[in-house]
Order: sequence, then structure tokens, then C-alpha cells
Amino acid sequence: MSDPLIRAVDHYVVLEPGEPERLLSAADTLDWLQIWLQRLELLPQDLQSEPSLSSAAQRLIDTACELEVGRGLSVQWFAVRLTPGGS
Repeated sequence: MSDPLIRAVDHYVVLEPGEPERLLSAADTLDWLQIWLQRLELLPQDLQSEPSLSSAAQRLIDTACELEVGRGLSVQWFAVRLTPGGS
């Protein structure tokens, strides 16, 4: 059985081609992914059945860490847990 803490993520490091890495909240990461999905001419096949861009972005968060946004270009996101006190 998977550890329930794995789903308790509140921040992501996001990477975009040619940009420095950024730290975003989970909500901002969903918004960020929706913006990238809007830019695509066609959603990836596994996301086309999603009823909205919001649900498509949530599915990406739940199942992937990379989205191809152009020929040879991808955006990536990685869950991080910030702990107070720097342990």
C-alpha cells in the first residue's frame, strides 16, 4: 500500500525551456499546467477524454511529471515537501 504522505504535497518545482526553475504552490502548479495545456493545438491523447483543462491538469499532476509542449521541448514538475526548521 502506498504511503498517504506521498499525496500530501503542497509545492512543486517547475521547469520550463530556457527559464530558471521556480517553486510553486500546488494550486499555482495546476494553473501553470492549465496555461500550458491551453497553448497546445491538440491535447495528448490520454487527456482528450477529460471534461476540462482543470481536470486534465489534475490528471497530469497525479500521473506524470512531464508534458511535451513542442518538438523536443517539455515542461516538467516535481513534487517537493517543505518542512519547517530545515530537517
